[in-house]
Amino acid sequence: MIDVEASFHPELFAGKVVLVVGGTSGIGAAIADTFAGLGAVVTVTGASAAECAAARSAPEFRCRDAVAADVRNDAAMAGLIGDLPRLDVLVNCAGILRRGAEHDVHVFEEVLAINLTGTMRACTLARAKLKGASGAIVNTASMLSFFGAPLVPGYSASKGGVAQLTKSLAIAYAADGIRVNAIAPGWVETAITQPLREDPKRNEAILARTPLGRWAKPEDVAGAAVFLCTPAARFITGAVLPVDGGYLAV
Repeated sequence: MIDVEASFHPELFAGKVVLVVGGTSGIGAAIADTFAGLGAVVTVTGASAAECAAARSAPEFRCRDAVAADVRNDAAMAGLIGDLPRLDVLVNCAGILRRGAEHDVHVFEEVLAINLTGTMRACTLARAKLKGASGAIVNTASMLSFFGAPLVPGYSASKGGVAQLTKSLAIAYAADGIRVNAIAPGWVETAITQPLREDPKRNEAILARTPLGRWAKPEDVAGAAVFLCTPAARFITGAVLPVDGGYLAV
């Protein structure tokens, strides 16, 4: 858990409403918890009712609610956003990875439908409410927005798309007073990366290339995401911010 008081004013987001799509676990959960710790009223979404129930039952859960919502479903997402009293921040963290299977076109399409089109859907549906609040969007790109990966062509393509989508929407939404940025996490300790962390050779190679010499924790990424929504970032839009311990610099 990030020490929010050491980094931000404790009531920085008091009275603000935040939606974290894909916020029941991993990076999304850390982002949601950080916003909640700074006074925001936070709703997170998960892929299933069971996933949301598990999130709500966790002792550390500080969000207002966890709601099951399929980012591929227009009606579900429109209903979710429509039920919010206002919206100051949208964070898009919903994503899947199907290592080794994404050369199958149907799997490839599924990955893009969630990671890329799902991000666009949430942004589009949230635009009107964000305009009313002069709000901010943070999308989740990746290191793989910048280079390829042979086992996950769908994931890599989707994250490259998220980076370009972020830049495009930053321009399109600027007149509405909405800032649109993205984080590009490096190697983070989540369920998705567990197989790599448990593989001695892959783990060693990743650490050898990372100048800071360790895997990120989800809260390391959360701090950067929250920063992009603060007044300190009021003139930042269209940015794709690497949070990777220097991995891309090597």
